[in-house]
Amino acid sequence: MRDNLQPPQHQTRQPGREYRMDPPPDYMPRFSGSGRLDSKVALITGGDSGIGRAVAVAMAREGAAIAIVYLEEESDAEETLRAVEQEGCDAIKIAGDIGDEGFCRAAVKATVDEFGRLDILVNNAAEQHEVEDFCELSAAQIERTFKTNVFGYFYMTKAALDHLGAGAAIVNTTSITAYQGYPKMVDYSATRGAIVAFTRSMAGALVDKGIRVNAVAPGPIWTPLIPASFDAEKVAQHGASAPMGRPGQPNEVAPCYVFLASEEASYMTGQVLHPNGGNIVGS
Repeated sequence: MRDNLQPPQHQTRQPGREYRMDPPPDYMPRFSGSGRLDSKVALITGGDSGIGRAVAVAMAREGAAIAIVYLEEESDAEETLRAVEQEGCDAIKIAGDIGDEGFCRAAVKATVDEFGRLDILVNNAAEQHEVEDFCELSAAQIERTFKTNVFGYFYMTKAALDHLGAGAAIVNTTSITAYQGYPKMVDYSATRGAIVAFTRSMAGALVDKGIRVNAVAPGPIWTPLIPASFDAEKVAQHGASAPMGRPGQPNEVAPCYVFLASEEASYMTGQVLHPNGGNIVGS
């Protein structure tokens, strides 16, 4: 067996906690900002940790004010706010369940009330749970996974569209599992496939309004979702199957979101970017 890529570890509940991970994920941007998102306001679900935290800090470095939505991970959310504010940008945090349509409306309202506008929506929050035998996959788990991973994206987008205008951008997180599947997470993989179709459909629905809709499909990334989803042995080998032979870091994924949210991607809508360590998948 190959050497461990990271220490074996496991967390007993989702969402996972970033402050408990060893080693901590690398979320800080690698390069100086160039003002690509100056005066913009971004709302990021799952923004307390993992990819969401890296996106929040990267967008702040480019000049955006940030609202992060998270479920209950207060310590991680506070750290994200601190990191965003260190970039010289304003930030707020909003706790709640994106599977509740009323909360999504309230989160968008709180963002607009605080900053006066909304320009970028990043639908990123998600959950996943392994099940060895598909026949043991409960109706309750299927419903919960779809509620967070699909309904939450619908609800947040519906609420945001009252405030997004021409030049705005929506960036959705999907996954490599939308293209390759994952036998022990059929429900999760199905939600990620749904988000690819959602992205392409919304891109067509909003193109006449000048609102671009794109997605990012990460491969194996070192985030709190990993120790919260898998046993310690599997966590220790997370990323080994990627051609690069390691997991990606959140700050290797965040630039995709910044690009898609910025005017650099002004001729892109309905597209998916694939930061996945070299796996070749259908686009």
